[in-house]
Amino acid sequence: MKLEARRLVDRLWNYCNVLRDDGVSSLEYLEQLSFLVFLKMAAEMEEADKDLPANKRRRVLPDTEKWRTRGWTDLLDRTGSSLEEEYTQLLTDLGKQDEGQNTTLGLIFYRARNRLQNPANLRRLIVDMIDKEEWHSSSKDIKGDAYEALIARSAEDTKAGAGQYFTPRVLIESIVRCMRPTPDDTITDPACGTGGFLLAAHGYIVQEYGDDMSTEESARFDEGAIWGTELVPATARLAAMNLLLHKIGRPEGEPLIHVEDALARPPARRASMVLANPPFGKKSSIVITNVDGSVSREDMSYHRKDFWETTTNKQFNFVQHIANLLTDNGRAAVILPDNVLFEGGRGASIRRELLKRYNLHTMLRLPAGIFYAPGVKANVLFFDAAPPRRTEDEPPHTQRLWVYDLRTGNRFTLKQNPLLPGHLEDFEKRAFGVGTEDPDSAIDRRVPEGRLQVFDGAELVATKDVNLDIGLIEAEAAESKSLTELTLALSADLRGALLELEHLAADLDVELPPLIREQR
Repeated sequence: MKLEARRLVDRLWNYCNVLRDDGVSSLEYLEQLSFLVFLKMAAEMEEADKDLPANKRRRVLPDTEKWRTRGWTDLLDRTGSSLEEEYTQLLTDLGKQDEGQNTTLGLIFYRARNRLQNPANLRRLIVDMIDKEEWHSSSKDIKGDAYEALIARSAEDTKAGAGQYFTPRVLIESIVRCMRPTPDDTITDPACGTGGFLLAAHGYIVQEYGDDMSTEESARFDEGAIWGTELVPATARLAAMNLLLHKIGRPEGEPLIHVEDALARPPARRASMVLANPPFGKKSSIVITNVDGSVSREDMSYHRKDFWETTTNKQFNFVQHIANLLTDNGRAAVILPDNVLFEGGRGASIRRELLKRYNLHTMLRLPAGIFYAPGVKANVLFFDAAPPRRTEDEPPHTQRLWVYDLRTGNRFTLKQNPLLPGHLEDFEKRAFGVGTEDPDSAIDRRVPEGRLQVFDGAELVATKDVNLDIGLIEAEAAESKSLTELTLALSADLRGALLELEHLAADLDVELPPLIREQR
């Protein structure tokens, strides 16, 4: 992260700590930041357009005489109870104003509430924190990355539940490097949380193709070539704000985040690439408030004609939904917990259909300790769409399933020993050719060795349980290899340090003792 972005994160996060004394959680603080930053951005956009002809000026807030005196400037001019009352009423009115219009403004302010009951703290946040920054015109690398870093920090606040929808950025970026999205792709995440996969995919495309992309290609992503679905409105507004601060989408345009239950009905449109980390909970359920006021949950099955099996298991429902989201040449990468690999009954049937109907070519076995949900063991499944099978006797489209074991011998924690990009380099290179001259043929050049193993798809389909809990290597071999890799890495670091020391000594005209020279 750039120094300016880190400075902004530290300032905003330190103020979050101040607001905890008022009972404001980190997630609620992020919500209020979203509301206020949006209002500041709207004011900046309107100020930038003030010299343009009236028909070309952008008006983000409602374009009526009443609203021309409301918004960011009005908040700046108020103090005390007047500020609190106007801010509270502004949120209420914005939430109602956009009903039926379906804009990003409406999504962000849907059922918005003021959580900052102390007017002095509210004014400090407005005047001292947000107003001093340029949010719309500044580099997305600064404000966008800073906002995403705040989301990452809030994920550590497990009491607020933030961690349930947060996927480690290191893992997201690794998956995106393997998937290699292009400007021609349509990309979606049906359980998008705060939009991490969508941002990483867009960032990869800009980095790899930005200089060669036409205006029309760039505009596709503002108009819906990238979109996400999120069930929880509060999380969806964070995702929408996250995209806006990364210069994706338009405040007055249609929202790129759809607030709905992605599993409730078949996809209205399909995507050439699906990237997702669905919720880890098994059961799909609805909350019922009984006549006596008691609350209960009822397991829910999704009866969809496009599903291979009807089940209350949310994870298996997402597998089927994601498969049906793909276009004819579509590709998917989805993070799923271990139980999806071996759970029996309908689970076995769903795994069999996935292997038969799609090309499940790669699976990455992830280590524990990388998610905020404690004890979770998960995997990344990479699969491609394939032509419809003509007969049941036809071989499965999954001819070979390659499994890379990152789990055995690796122990990670969120703070002391976090997952780093270097831990995934071997997988990326050997499985997908990342960093090589010819990544397109990487799958054809795979060699089963060490952590990377291969399994016959037809043999897996023929088994009764279709157990995919496979590919984990012997712990002793992994530990021995890890020790060797660690020794080599330390040796390289020491050699590099000694070389730098020799260069420094030469610059200072200092003669090193013979012992250090001999160690080289």
